[in-house]
Amino acid sequence: MKPSRSSLVATCVIVAALGGVSAALQMMRDSVPLPSGTDETLYVSARGAGRGIFTHRMLASDLYWIRAIQYFGGRARQAREQTLTDPLAPPASITTDPLVSFDLLYPLLDITTTLDPRFNIAYRFGAIFLAAKYPEGGGRSDLAVALLEKGLKAAPEKWQYWHDIGFVHYWGDNDFKAASAAFQRGAEIPGSPWWLRSLAATMLVRGGDRETSRLLWSQLYETADNEYARHAASIKLMQLKAIEDIERLQAALDRFAARRGAPVTSWNDVMAAGALRGVPQDPTGVPYRLTPAGRVTISETSTLFPLPVEPQTRPGA
Repeated sequence: MKPSRSSLVATCVIVAALGGVSAALQMMRDSVPLPSGTDETLYVSARGAGRGIFTHRMLASDLYWIRAIQYFGGRARQAREQTLTDPLAPPASITTDPLVSFDLLYPLLDITTTLDPRFNIAYRFGAIFLAAKYPEGGGRSDLAVALLEKGLKAAPEKWQYWHDIGFVHYWGDNDFKAASAAFQRGAEIPGSPWWLRSLAATMLVRGGDRETSRLLWSQLYETADNEYARHAASIKLMQLKAIEDIERLQAALDRFAARRGAPVTSWNDVMAAGALRGVPQDPTGVPYRLTPAGRVTISETSTLFPLPVEPQTRPGA
């Protein structure tokens, strides 16, 4: 049975009226300045919201997400302005005594994702907001990880959350082993991309655990289902070999230089002394470069260039 013309007109009028009321309410809400970071009227408890304060949970979640974005943007702007005003002030951290507090950011994101447990953007972008270093963000990588772990409880099939946890550990904590472990967890989820294993191995190289990294790259090489993945694994394995070659060659050159009382600046000097039969080459067959300062490096013409940069201080050291 087709609806009558009058009923269609009435429906359109009601929809238009509701839209106008909604827009007016939104304008009124946006015209009210955000309260300070210590004003708890900005949010209600997530438990209370879950018991029926909001009839439409997804709509309420959207509103809290908007509030979280506004709060984050406003606080980040204030923090940057404060830093520029007082450039001699010591670096602030949310965990010590920040010049501008982001203390309501996590509660807002927590309520947002409690109202809608599968709010993908709120988890992923919210984690970036939390992990960004002060004054660009809250500087709370621990809360960023907690938010993403909450997302995993609601959607354990989301390898993207493990990917983001890995980057939070890498970017926010410089904890390469924790980053590697997160990437590896994501790689174990069915349907996840092959390169998560690559990231896991790369983080271990950056963290200094070469043997574990070599094992992961070897596994990737052996199980790769496409030539690109196999080639990438092969390159990483050769880079590991080149790093070890350079360390071994440098130690030998340093001993040779100590005996002769002068730095070694040419491979010919070492070969003339009978210490080498030829110019040493990297795993691709390109000769290693010897700098005027007597340091062994990978050649810029090699496909292995640049080598992964290893930190001076190992995680946990």
